[in-house]
Amino acid sequence: MYGLIGNPLGHSFSATYFNAKFQRLGIDEEYRLFPLESISMLPDLLREHPDLRGFNVTIPYKQDVFEYLDCISRDAREIGAVNTVKIITHPDGHRELAGFNTDWIGFRDMLTPLLNPDIDAALIVGSGGGAKAVAYALYTLGIEFRLISRSPESTPRSGAMSYGDIISYEEASPELVSKSMLIINTTPLGMWPNTETAPALPYDSITPRHICIDIVYNPAVTEFMKRGAAQGATVKNGLEMLHNQAEQAWKIWSEP
Repeated sequence: MYGLIGNPLGHSFSATYFNAKFQRLGIDEEYRLFPLESISMLPDLLREHPDLRGFNVTIPYKQDVFEYLDCISRDAREIGAVNTVKIITHPDGHRELAGFNTDWIGFRDMLTPLLNPDIDAALIVGSGGGAKAVAYALYTLGIEFRLISRSPESTPRSGAMSYGDIISYEEASPELVSKSMLIINTTPLGMWPNTETAPALPYDSITPRHICIDIVYNPAVTEFMKRGAAQGATVKNGLEMLHNQAEQAWKIWSEP
C-alpha cells in the first residue's frame, strides 16, 4: 500500500493517478488518501497500516514531517521540504522512514521545454514548501528569482530560500513584474473550492512574452492563469508537474 498525507485532501488527484498506474502495470498495489488533522497522527497511521511502503506528503506537512524521518536526501534537506517518504522495513521488523523531494524535479522537467532566452528572471509567489522546491529548480537551471511573501521579514532565509531575495507583495511593482518573464504561483490561492482567488499582483504589467505557471492543478485553469492569459501570456497549470513528481516518487518506492 501507498498513500498521501495532508489536510485537506479533497483536491488531490494522486489516488486516481497511482491506482490507474497500478492497474496498467498489472500489479496488486493500492494508493489511499490519509487526511491527518495533525502531523502528530502519523505514528498512529504507521501502526495501523503495517503494509504501507511509502507515502506522499502535501500541504501543510511538507516541512513538519521532518521530525518523523530517519534520513533525508540532500536535495530535500537543501529545499527544506519533503513530499515523498519511502518506508524501509529491515529483517528485524524495524521500519525506517527516508524523506525525498520530487517536486523540484517535477517542476524542472515541466519548465525546461518552455524556456527561451527571454527567461532570465523569475518571480515565485509564496514561501511554503512548493515555493522552496520551485526555487531549488530555478537555482539548478541558473535562473535568478525573487520570492514574494506576505511576511518577508519572518520568512527563513536558508536552503533554497537563500538563493534569491524575499520581497513583499507591495514590492512586486509593475516594473518588476514587467521585467520578470517567468511568474510562478505556489500559493493555494485559486485552488478548489476557492477558485475565485488569485495573488495580488499588477497583472496589467504582464505581456505576451511572459510565462505564468500555477502549481495548482484543480481547477485546470486558475484565476491567476486567467489573468495572465488575458494579457497574452503563456499559461500552464501544475498537472504535468504532478505527473512528473509522481513518476519520480514511484521510481524511489520501487527501487530496491
